[in-house]
This record gives sequence, structure tokens and C-alpha cells, in this order.
Amino acid sequence: MVMATTTSTAAITSLASITLEVADPEAARRFYSAFGVDTYILQASEAHSTGFRGFTLALTVSGPATVDGFVGAAVDAGATVLKPAAKSLWGYGGAVQAPDGTIWKIATSAKKDTGRATREIDEVVLLLGVADVKATKQFYVGRGLTVAKSFGGKYTEFAPGQSSPVKLALYKRRALAKDLGVPADGTGSHRIVLGSTADTFTDPDGFAWEAAAPLAHTPS
Repeated sequence: MVMATTTSTAAITSLASITLEVADPEAARRFYSAFGVDTYILQASEAHSTGFRGFTLALTVSGPATVDGFVGAAVDAGATVLKPAAKSLWGYGGAVQAPDGTIWKIATSAKKDTGRATREIDEVVLLLGVADVKATKQFYVGRGLTVAKSFGGKYTEFAPGQSSPVKLALYKRRALAKDLGVPADGTGSHRIVLGSTADTFTDPDGFAWEAAAPLAHTPS
């Protein structure tokens, strides 16, 4: 599935695309079409990976009914519920795991519906679970990314471009795993490749970036 992002400044490095590495690309395409998210770049991979892969893709939507709709569509298409959708202090949301292993969080800040359920996604955030948020933040700042929000060593969000459908954010690995309802341990490949507008590199937590020209958003 292809999603393009840029930072709001002339960054040395910015996020151009996301590639999910899956064992069966055609099956993954069928799942994501039924789930209702835009099609990512998918590439075949048999790379060894066990446990938590260290990231999640989070969808922000308008209300609880829309959360339930996306969760239901994912389950009907073969996803596993990791955390049932429920109210919390910050809103309403849940988490599911796609058949390819990717974890998706669907959430809203609204606790009550003010309209009918839709299939619209307000925002997509790629959350990387990292060992040291401050250190990894400085690594990315050093490569030209702009910090939009930062809460000490707990969370950092980088500024995307005006037309970017995906935000990049950092969260402590164990806290992210707890939020998703999975054990924090995991080994092997993250099974995700981030497209860089600059060079190829690997960040402190092993997330791989490959040089790639910015790609236009395409519908599923």
C-alpha cells in the first residue's frame, strides 16, 4: 500500500512511503481492501520475526461507531482482536492484528457518537516502539526531521507535510506494547521498511529506511 509523507520543512530526511513485508502479498491486499484502509506497498518476505514487531499503525476516526465499524471489518476479514474497543480516559478505541502480523490501532477522542458511522479515516500515525525516546528523537532531528510534539522521554511526534496522510511518532516500546495488549518481547525483523527521501539507513532501534522517491497516495 502506498502512503506519501513529507515534513513541513526542507528536511534532510522525510518519510516518503511505508512498505509492509508479508509472506503472501495477494492475501494481504485482499485483507486491507476488506479492512477499508488504503493500499500500502506490500513486498514478499520470509524474514524471521517473533513476538511484538515494535510498531503499530494507528487510525484516528470520528467516533465510537466508526471505530467499531473498522474493527468489525478487520475481524470479518481475518484479523485477531488484541484489545476490544472500549472507553478510556482519552476516548474510545481498540487494537487488532492483521493476518500478516501488523498491529493496527483504531481510536477516537470522542466518547459519544455525534453522527452516523463512516468509513473515513481522519489521521494515520506510524508509532515506533523504541528503547530510548529522547535518544531516538535526537537521531531523527539530526537527520532533519522537525519535532511537532514532545513529552520528555515518553512520546515524540514529528511534523509531516501539509498533504501527508501519515505522521511518524515515537513511543517507549514497553508502553506501546502494553497499550496494544501484547507482550513487549520480540526478535528478528520488524517486517516494515520506511521510504526515505534521502539515503538508506537504520535507526537505533533497527527500523530500516531505504532511499525512495516520494510516492503519491493511491486509492485501494
